[in-house]
Amino acid sequence: MAASENPKYPPDRFIQVGSLRARYWADGEQGSPVVLVHGLGGYAETWWPNNLALARQHRVFVVDLPGFGRSDKPASAPYDYPYFATFIHDFMAALGIEKAALAGHSMGGGVALQFALAYPAQVERLVLVSSAGLGKEVSLMLRLASLPLLGELATRPGLQASRDFMKEILYDPALITEQDVQLDFAMASQAGAQQAFLKALRALGTVFGQKEKFTGPILDSLPSLPQLTLVFWGRQDKIVPVSQAEAARRIPNVRLEIFERCGHIPQFEHPEPFDRALQEFLSA
Repeated sequence: MAASENPKYPPDRFIQVGSLRARYWADGEQGSPVVLVHGLGGYAETWWPNNLALARQHRVFVVDLPGFGRSDKPASAPYDYPYFATFIHDFMAALGIEKAALAGHSMGGGVALQFALAYPAQVERLVLVSSAGLGKEVSLMLRLASLPLLGELATRPGLQASRDFMKEILYDPALITEQDVQLDFAMASQAGAQQAFLKALRALGTVFGQKEKFTGPILDSLPSLPQLTLVFWGRQDKIVPVSQAEAARRIPNVRLEIFERCGHIPQFEHPEPFDRALQEFLSA
């Protein structure tokens, strides 16, 4: 079932961004804009229902990055941080958004950091959730999937594969519903989705972890970030370890929120305290 066919989700919208067609959600009619960016293998639904909570006070835009969700999946795209940051810039321009608070989850955190460094005047505030880009270490599962052939086998779409992946990224697997599994399988089964996932994974990491060619410049530039920044992490994150949250302390105006009994998706596992902290941060 497509998100637009499910009454619990906002209606899908599509916009032309350069040469590709991108899906996004738009919620809220007043307040400052907030752009939410998902992680590797993610899609707009990663932020539901957080987008609704934010929309009480803000105009919220949730976008599927190229290669993911229901956005186009160009085979020739590099799928690295500079590429995704340029896409976010062009997406905001297409919607007439001059400046916004930017929140990124996992790989989306790396995208948000790259964007903030490349286009600092367009970032009102910065929110990083279980963010990539802050260190080398990443789960063995993803490191092995970066290998040729093994990655193709490990990421082959399937209901059980989606179920197993969700169990890996969450602290409490009881939170997983059959609807969640079906949605993830539907997204992963789209033409070009597996190829885009692997291309992004291999662009940003190897069997040894996240590539220093991206993490190095980001880490070196953290002390120069001018934006107020909020960092969320799960204490039991098995994908990107919570130890990397410490790197974010290099940002001059940063606040850390570490959730106990929480894996890689704090906004899903602890939505109420997550939304409350995020609202307070954006309104302060």
